[in-house]
Amino acid sequence: MPHNKNKQNKFDKSYMEMAFVWANNSYCERRKVGALIVKDRMIISDGYNGTPSGFENVCEEENNTTKPYVLHAEANAITKVAKSNNSSNGATLYVTDSPCMECSKLIIQSGIKRVVYTREYRITDGLDLLKRAGIELVKLDGEKK
Repeated sequence: MPHNKNKQNKFDKSYMEMAFVWANNSYCERRKVGALIVKDRMIISDGYNGTPSGFENVCEEENNTTKPYVLHAEANAITKVAKSNNSSNGATLYVTDSPCMECSKLIIQSGIKRVVYTREYRITDGLDLLKRAGIELVKLDGEKK
């Protein structure tokens, strides 16, 4: 079993690096977040935080607060897979930052069974909900900038 665990850890680190690369696509200034949904070692969706399709690519108001209609990376990845022929049921979500409460509800409803993240947000109610739902949570060490 240790071999499988080491192999899983290697994949987790690689997919997380890719999530951080994907986060660079975000136009948000305050924080760039990336997400990948992986099933059977295949990336079936991706997302980063930003405004809805067709909106200006500006995430913050003039006072530097995030606009209320900005979508989180997880929400973008989940809605993107919903428009495809793929199913996120049983998949793993790799996200650079721990999910908020709203995204955690979407994660539960989408059938994702495992969430891997690196940076923990100061409000942990989303993680608490995921734990309550029996979703496996993995926090990787090594914060990336």
